[in-house]
Amino acid sequence: MKTTSTQREYFLDSIRAWLMLLGIPFHISLIYSSHQWHVNSVEPSWWLTLFNDFVHSFRMQVFFVISGYFSYMLFLRYPRVKWWKVRVERVGIPMVTAVFFLTLPQFIMLQFVKGQADKWHTLSGYEKYNTLAWELISHLWFLLVLMVLTSLGLIWFKNISARITEDRPGWTKNITLGKLSIVFLLLGVFYAAIRRILLYVYPPILSDGLFYFIVMQTLFYTPFFILGAIAFKHPSIKAMLTAPSRGCALGAVAAFVAYVVNQRYGHGDAWMYETEYVITMFLGLCMVNVVFSLGHRLLNFQSARVTYFVNASLFIYLVHHPLTLFYGAYITPHIASNTLGFISGLVFVIGIALALYEIHLRIPMLRFLFSGKPQTKPVVKTPVEKELQ
Repeated sequence: MKTTSTQREYFLDSIRAWLMLLGIPFHISLIYSSHQWHVNSVEPSWWLTLFNDFVHSFRMQVFFVISGYFSYMLFLRYPRVKWWKVRVERVGIPMVTAVFFLTLPQFIMLQFVKGQADKWHTLSGYEKYNTLAWELISHLWFLLVLMVLTSLGLIWFKNISARITEDRPGWTKNITLGKLSIVFLLLGVFYAAIRRILLYVYPPILSDGLFYFIVMQTLFYTPFFILGAIAFKHPSIKAMLTAPSRGCALGAVAAFVAYVVNQRYGHGDAWMYETEYVITMFLGLCMVNVVFSLGHRLLNFQSARVTYFVNASLFIYLVHHPLTLFYGAYITPHIASNTLGFISGLVFVIGIALALYEIHLRIPMLRFLFSGKPQTKPVVKTPVEKELQ
């Protein structure tokens, strides 16, 4: 086993947990937004639409930077094969568990909510496969992308970053947020070009669920994942990302305004989606600095309460989605006020998710299935042993 001494990054743990938990108000607000989802309120809310757009525009970009950071940290701690095994188990086992216990029942429920249960037998074999790909992966897509990125990380982490360091030992001194912004803007253009080429060459491929998640989503979030790994390897990059930047703050505001304008006035058959990817690639980098700098200043401390939510965040995120859809399908129609419905939805979903989390903590098999971590019996220590700790 490799040895590396690293200080606990409390603020990154907290940011990762809150980004995960932010998925709850994001999906509940989606019910009340002007965006079409599985379930929607009768009348959309402008402020919940704006809130939904804000969360959606940056949340996962920042999340994948943190994932790359911790992935590389563990890469230095374990042998390569063991690292891959541990990382894939930690995300793969909860994903498979959630498919059987959460998204499959969710899919069946939605078939009846949408009145499509009787139409299933009329679908072709490919239509059934593709429907299941979209519906069963559902909100678990980021776990699938993490498994792909982890597998690619076997090559990236061992060779690419090391080779750059060997060839240009002082290369990080020339990196600035301004230069990174240009790089990410160009990466957004590159991604948009790939999407547009696929749209011209073979449009149906972009509607294929597995292709979209495994290829397109992985391609989009790869720069953020690698940035996180580089930030761990080079403290100067991490310091740059955690130092407040007025330029990044202003860039984030301008990019979000552009994002909202594109959402309101863009046309799906034109360049709306390509424009969105360029904007969110740039916005994602700006928000990495905004979120990291705020988190480093406000969340860089140890707390039992924070630790609880850090540990609970994945489970709560996994179970919140079917709870949200159930709420939207069966409770939302009975609440006239969108704001009241949104607040009630938060109480309903978070309350049940926390109760389920506490129940699952008391069942070792469920703890394993929803965490991917082997469950060992706690070691009972004598008072003398406790004193020697």
